[in-house]
Amino acid sequence: MKRREFMVSGAALVAGTLVARSAAAAPGPVEEKGSALMPPANQRIKTLTIKNIVIGEGQPKLIVPTTAKNSADALAAVKNYAGNPAIQLVELRLDTLADEPDNAALAALTRQAYALLPAQALLVTFRTRAEGGNRALSDEAYAALCEDIITHGKADLLDIEMFRGEARVKALVEKAHRAGIAVVMSSHDFHQTPPNEEIINRLRHQQALGADVLKLAAMPQDSGDVLRLMSATWEVYSRYAERPLLTMAMSGTGVVSRLAGELTGSALTFGMVGQASAPGQIEAEDLNAVLKIIHQANQG
Repeated sequence: MKRREFMVSGAALVAGTLVARSAAAAPGPVEEKGSALMPPANQRIKTLTIKNIVIGEGQPKLIVPTTAKNSADALAAVKNYAGNPAIQLVELRLDTLADEPDNAALAALTRQAYALLPAQALLVTFRTRAEGGNRALSDEAYAALCEDIITHGKADLLDIEMFRGEARVKALVEKAHRAGIAVVMSSHDFHQTPPNEEIINRLRHQQALGADVLKLAAMPQDSGDVLRLMSATWEVYSRYAERPLLTMAMSGTGVVSRLAGELTGSALTFGMVGQASAPGQIEAEDLNAVLKIIHQANQG
């Protein structure tokens, strides 16, 4: 066995072991299928289909973000990701652009990026500093940017931060839906992993606000935090979710949460090509190999 294959197989084994421990502690029924530990069937969960990419069933879909500091490099990255069979979604990160284009220029950039991705989904994100991003925006300026992207830009999915005022967030979700854009609603905690009840409540509130994908990322202090996040994801998936989930524990400690979404109910995961956009991301090629191993094991 080659060194890389050995490493990937080992990572998959660790993922399966840790998820089994997490699931054993989590509420809800467990279904055995062969030797693989599987999530319960939740008939409430709706899949999200974009460009023949079905989010919410089978192997978690892989998102790779851009990290470029100018628009030309961002488009070059999107072009590089286009057509890569390992990558189902490309995230265009607008907050990393150091030249700080105005809203009109950013909307135009989303249209250019969208045109490069005929078969992959484009997720557009402006991550504010309050949520771990590179630039600070007031709630009003953030909403205005999202509205300009919705109205004048082009995207399959738009990331909307949940803590931007409930009325403001609801209005943005409604505008995005009228424009045919799905919403990934997000919450990030770069300092800690919230208690399980808080994790569950945030994800359920995102659903109540109309999100199409429910997203939460947190920073673990130890392995126990990672398992708690995975357990809380399982609980939301098995008891409450009507939308696909996207959860992750950040940093190297949390890497297993990026591998094992198919077992906990997390339908998407982030990888990287080159520079990471968040702590703990794995190279897309390696991540995709582990996702395939776990998926194939679940079919046995």
